[in-house]
Amino acid sequence: MINTLTERMRGLASLFWREVAKFGAVGGVAFIIDNGLTYYLMHGPMTDSEAKARFVGASIATVFSWIANRFWTFRHRRQDNVVREFLMFILINGIGIGISTGFTALAKYAFGVTDKNMLFAAGVVGILVATVVRFFAYRFLVFNKELDDEPEFSHDHEIIERHPHTKPGIRVEGVAVKDPELPGPQL
Repeated sequence: MINTLTERMRGLASLFWREVAKFGAVGGVAFIIDNGLTYYLMHGPMTDSEAKARFVGASIATVFSWIANRFWTFRHRRQDNVVREFLMFILINGIGIGISTGFTALAKYAFGVTDKNMLFAAGVVGILVATVVRFFAYRFLVFNKELDDEPEFSHDHEIIERHPHTKPGIRVEGVAVKDPELPGPQL
């Protein structure tokens, strides 16, 4: 039982860190798209509309992020209902965009910051805060289909809860016997 729990915890940790690494790579590219476009807009066509420039940059980065996360980071967790998944993704990103744009607007309007580089930096801090919110929201709300089809992770959810279709290990005269329906060593 302890060995099975340990193996499953390692499997979950491995999966989690692989998803974090992929999410980080997608996020890094989206960060460059968002900030590159925002910086260009703040110092060019939208010179007096810093919060709007942040909104436009973040919106374009969001579209890239959905495609990359759907087809790479969380490809095994994609929902069958693509429209629902996209709408949830947009909702979560709307919250994230609100956080990053809010940091820029707060710096400009509440604290009276006028330096474009400081306003840009406030938006970057907002992006960092929003990134943490986004990862957990994507993982648990948007791309949340179980990995039961993938044998390596097919029973990870059992760490937290037992499903009615599984049976606990059988005991015969004080000796644990492996339940054939559960993966891995159970003795």
